[in-house]
Amino acid sequence: MSTTTIAFASEFSQYPAGRYRNDGPFPGEAFRDDLLVPRLGEFDVVEVNLDGAMGYGSSFLEEAFGGLVRLGKYTGETLRKKLRLRCEDDPSVIDEIWQYIDAAHS
Repeated sequence: MSTTTIAFASEFSQYPAGRYRNDGPFPGEAFRDDLLVPRLGEFDVVEVNLDGAMGYGSSFLEEAFGGLVRLGKYTGETLRKKLRLRCEDDPSVIDEIWQYIDAAHS
């Protein structure tokens, strides 16, 4: 089983914000399409280490993670198997992400 880790703050940004690319330099759409989707396609399991960022807005998280399901790229069930989330800085972010994934599935 192949596994990889995305170190969010060093591979993407310490300052994620916005939903779409026209919202700024580090939106959820860019994280999802440029980092997360390619890694999910290449590896069996992708761990996303969310530590080190200066906070996460709801629009960023919904687009980056809920968008995976909403846009038909993955099912919530598949993401439960392939996606591992880690955030020791603020563990509530993990619950928030799964809520967006589950809501997108409904």
